[in-house]
Amino acid sequence: MSVIYDLEHVTTYRYRNPVTFGVHRAIFLPSTGYGGRILSYSIETNIPCKTRWMMDTLSNNVALLEFSDPAKELIVTYRVRGEHFGIPAIADFPLDPRAEEIPVQYTPDEWIDLSTFIRPHTEDPDGSLSAWTKRFVAGDQDNTLDVLQRIMDSINHSLTYQAREVEGTQNPAETLRLKSGTCRDYAWLMIEALRRLGFACRFVSGYLYDSALDGGDVGMTGSGATHAWVQVYLPGAGWRAYDPTNRITAGYDLIRVAIARHPGQVIPLSGSWFGEAQDYLEMDVNVSIHKLGMIPDFDATPAIPIVTSN
Repeated sequence: MSVIYDLEHVTTYRYRNPVTFGVHRAIFLPSTGYGGRILSYSIETNIPCKTRWMMDTLSNNVALLEFSDPAKELIVTYRVRGEHFGIPAIADFPLDPRAEEIPVQYTPDEWIDLSTFIRPHTEDPDGSLSAWTKRFVAGDQDNTLDVLQRIMDSINHSLTYQAREVEGTQNPAETLRLKSGTCRDYAWLMIEALRRLGFACRFVSGYLYDSALDGGDVGMTGSGATHAWVQVYLPGAGWRAYDPTNRITAGYDLIRVAIARHPGQVIPLSGSWFGEAQDYLEMDVNVSIHKLGMIPDFDATPAIPIVTSN
């Protein structure tokens, strides 16, 4: 089964006086592959713009926007219609024996490919992150899937989701100290904790479908904006999704756009502007995702029996 969805992402910048703009980098277009496909997409701006597409070092789709005219308002509207094939449950992918317990044993080839995602990215000067991480593997608690589940559950249950307009992602130790954060903070905390246990992890930026937006009863935390979660590489299962904000590991709610070693690599829209510091007023982001319908799985059983002869 697959889901057909419409997505709209509108970012608005407002300024007191007309300002000029440098090149902006937009990462909105979902990655394609076995997880889904793009049916149509567009990027529109309220002022003249030249758009160039490229792939970054991790094969993420990146649009480079070049503006020629000054303006007091910049509006970037991205729309996509896509088909989402969903994320299978981890139980559908038996782990290799070398991945069933911590530490996971990566092959030499895997280690070369994954090393950048295994090395911790952030400092832990007071050791608080390491201390918090170690409690999940104390004693004989070394089953891989159990540890992953416990860490995800702990982040979800012990922290308070706190949306904020300030750009950037908190240091994991700061998130533990504040006991609150955004989806990006939750994901970054889980990634840096798991890297200290030897896991290969990457940051995922994307969108969160919430059936409540289509009149359903289930409400998701962090919907109506971009979303972030974790992918962990497990031999035998590959890259598996873990969303500590909503405790999601499978289904049709997570729509992946881009992957990264750290959150700063996949900011949805970034760029520069030139004017007086006091000219900047505000930024608004509005994201909406609506499910248009579902397509049943293809039935490969032939309608007419095939008869063969020697």
